[in-house]
Amino acid sequence: QVQLVESGGDSVEAGGSLRLSCAASGYTVGSYCMGWFRQAPGKERDWVAVIDRYSVTTTADSVKGRFTISNDVSKNTLYLQMSSLKPDDTAMYYCAATMRVGWCSRAPRDYIYWGQGTQVTVSS
Repeated sequence: QVQLVESGGDSVEAGGSLRLSCAASGYTVGSYCMGWFRQAPGKERDWVAVIDRYSVTTTADSVKGRFTISNDVSKNTLYLQMSSLKPDDTAMYYCAATMRVGWCSRAPRDYIYWGQGTQVTVSS
């Protein structure tokens, strides 16, 4: 009964900021690898950032310096803070989780729990 529910997506102008949240139930945030992925129309789903059980993070080059992944174990919630948003960031953003520990994969197929997604639209 693992459930991941994303929120925070919106339509913003280029240069704006958003914070996405992923509330988990039936799953302990901070104990395993979790990540944010995104998918734009006509493109494959791709990783944005991952965080491991020690809160060590890895961020895709396309968003490095602009996006920050973090978690709050007391709230059992994963976050993605996004700043300096660009039109190319427009996509459906998904929260994902696995029961694996150690090194965190960047491949969507290695994650077994997924949220429904939240839409981020960035206009120029």
